[in-house]
Amino acid sequence: MENGGKPEGGQRLRVGILGCGPIAQAAHFDSALKARNAELFAICDLADDLLERMACTYSPRKTYRNYEAMLADPEVEAVVVATSDAFHVPASLAALEAGKHVLCEKPLGVTVEEVETLQRAVRASGRVLQVGHMKRFDAGFQSARRFLEEEMGEVLALKAWYCDSTHRYELTNAVQPYLFKSTRAKRPAVDPKANLQRYYMLAHGSHLLDTARYLGGVIVEVDARLRQQFGAYCWFVDVAFSSGAIGHLDLTVAVRMDWHEGFQMYGENGSIVAKTHNPWLYKTSDVEIFHEATGETTRVLGADGHFYRRQLEAFADVILNGAPMTGADVDDGVASVRGMAAISQSVKSGEPVKLAEVSGGVE
Repeated sequence: MENGGKPEGGQRLRVGILGCGPIAQAAHFDSALKARNAELFAICDLADDLLERMACTYSPRKTYRNYEAMLADPEVEAVVVATSDAFHVPASLAALEAGKHVLCEKPLGVTVEEVETLQRAVRASGRVLQVGHMKRFDAGFQSARRFLEEEMGEVLALKAWYCDSTHRYELTNAVQPYLFKSTRAKRPAVDPKANLQRYYMLAHGSHLLDTARYLGGVIVEVDARLRQQFGAYCWFVDVAFSSGAIGHLDLTVAVRMDWHEGFQMYGENGSIVAKTHNPWLYKTSDVEIFHEATGETTRVLGADGHFYRRQLEAFADVILNGAPMTGADVDDGVASVRGMAAISQSVKSGEPVKLAEVSGGVE
C-alpha cells in the first residue's frame, strides 16, 4: 500500500484544488488523499500563509499562488473549484478554456444568466463538469433512487426538508478538523453574509432543490412563502413536478432543535421515509423503504458515508473510464439555481413562478 493507504497501481486523476478555505479543508483535501482513483496533485490560493500551511499538512506535488499558472500546468487534469460562490462561474470557465475538467462546489452560480453561460461553455468544451451536490453519493439516497426507478411506479408526492440547527457549530467544531483562516484570502466584493436571506438560500436551498430533483424529477413550478422571525428564516415551498407529482419543501435556518433533514415519498408500489444526519458526521442517511408487494420494509446499511470522497471518485471514473455521470451535471446545477431564483421571485410576488420563465439572481 502507498499514498495514504491507496492500493498500488491503477490510473489516478491528477487534481488541482482552487481555494484553501473551509470547504477545501473540511472536505476536498481529505477526499483527494483518500480517493482510490484521484491524486491531490496541486493546490492554489492567493493567501501565501494559508497555502504554505495546507501544503505542509496535505503534501500536494505542487502549489500555486496564481490560478492561471495552475491551469497552464499540463499535468493538472482536473480542477476542484472550492471558492466563494461568486467565483464559481469565472473559475470554472477559466478551467474549461484551459482544457481542464471541473468539479465545482455548489451552488453552480448565483444568477440564472451566468450559469447558462457556463452551461454553453461546458457543451462547447467537450470536458466534464460535475457540481458538488454530494448528497447524491449518500448510499441511502441512492437506495431510494433505485427503488424509484425499479419498483415504486408512479410517484404521488414528495416532501423534503432541510433544517439547520442553532446548535450545529457545537457539533461541527467537535468533528471537523480545525479550520485555518487568513487575512490575505481573496473575498468577494460584497460580503455573502451581508444578506442572510440570500446566503441561506444559496448555501442550503441548493441542497434541498437538488434533493427534490434527484428524487422527484424535473420541477416546473414553485409557490413559496417566507417567514422571518427571531433570527430564523423559514421557507415553505409547494412544488409541481413534470411527472404530475406534487411536492412540499421546508427550508428553515435555524430550528431550535437538533439537525433536522430528510424526505418522504409516496408512490404506487411503496413509500420511502428518510432521516439525514449532519453531513460532517459522514453518516449514511437512515432510509426505510416499504414494499407494497411483500409488506416488508428494507433499509440499506451504507457504512461508507464519505460523500465527498465518493463524489470525487465518481467524477474521476467518468473522466478516466468513460463511466456514466452519476453526480449532478451542469444541467442539474443550472436547474438548482433556476429553482432558487424562482423561489425568491415567488416569495416577492406572492404568486407561483414557472422555472422556465425565471431569470435574474437569488435574492
